[in-house]
Amino acid sequence: MLKMFTTQLTGLFKRLEEKEEFSFEDGARLLAQGQNIYVVGFKEMKGVEFEALEGAEPLKGALTNVESATSADRVLLFTRHSDDHEAVELADKLVEKEIPFVAVSTSISEDGKLEELADVYINLQLKKGLLPDDFGNRYGYPSSMAALYVYYGLKFTIDEILAEYE
Repeated sequence: MLKMFTTQLTGLFKRLEEKEEFSFEDGARLLAQGQNIYVVGFKEMKGVEFEALEGAEPLKGALTNVESATSADRVLLFTRHSDDHEAVELADKLVEKEIPFVAVSTSISEDGKLEELADVYINLQLKKGLLPDDFGNRYGYPSSMAALYVYYGLKFTIDEILAEYE
């Protein structure tokens, strides 16, 4: 089972790399323009916040108290699904305060509110679990792993952009 999960996870990362390539670049450029980058994760995506602040290689200028953000700052928002009520509520506030932001989640509908509100949207491409069971169901839904992959893709690109200006 672990071998199958590893294969499926590798495929997920490859899909993210291929389908969201331009969004990674656009998102990193937007975030690099900010005075500070506020990282906000909902539910299991709080792990991305911890990685950005407390990881071995923290994101420069990363903060989490998004209530303090101004239009000079940028926000990086992570949630499991694009219809997450709390995430959409925060997105509405950011738009109202004219704070640019990147949203990362799985798009679950064609006309998702989060996708419309975000300046840059990255779709986690994770609609169902990766592994089949004996009853036709699927399990193994690694949303936080996919989110960390996206976080690192953005972080590496931001670091490259900022290094060009130093």
